Amino acid sequence: MNLVAAASDRLGRLAPRPETAEDESFVFALYASTRAAEMALTNWTSDQKHAFLRWQFELQRQHYRLHYADAAFDVLMLDDVHVGRMYVSFRPDEIRLMEITIDPRFRGRGIATHALRTLLDNAQRKSVPVTLHVEPDNPAVRLYERLGFSFVEHRGIYQLMEWRPLRQT
Repeated sequence: MNLVAAASDRLGRLAPRPETAEDESFVFALYASTRAAEMALTNWTSDQKHAFLRWQFELQRQHYRLHYADAAFDVLMLDDVHVGRMYVSFRPDEIRLMEITIDPRFRGRGIATHALRTLLDNAQRKSVPVTLHVEPDNPAVRLYERLGFSFVEHRGIYQLMEWRPLRQT
């Protein structure tokens, strides 16, 4: 599904596009950025960290593609610059946000907010909820709450959050 939408003038043109093999180094670096704090706690060498992150990245990719084969695996582009990734499964009864990650160099500019509002607008038109899993200490929880997501239940180390569309009158 194409969620292309023009962002504010402050952002430029924000648009998702399908991830390709040429995006792998960017997507891997983006994944590694989400684990930087964790890696800083180890006494591993750079090579050991890289090998571990590559292994974890490949496991995540395999899991997503096995369990969400029909999902949209998109790279977020701001004008012509890679700024993030967004993986979304569109099901008949819900939209599942599997992943949204913004490059650390572009965080705090409203990119995730804009991408998520576009997704929520789509869910509102379809009258389906949007669900996601997030670790409770992830700073993104505050963003999700601002956008109207609410806690549903704990699922292992994650919490399930849900956004519900407004009732059509």
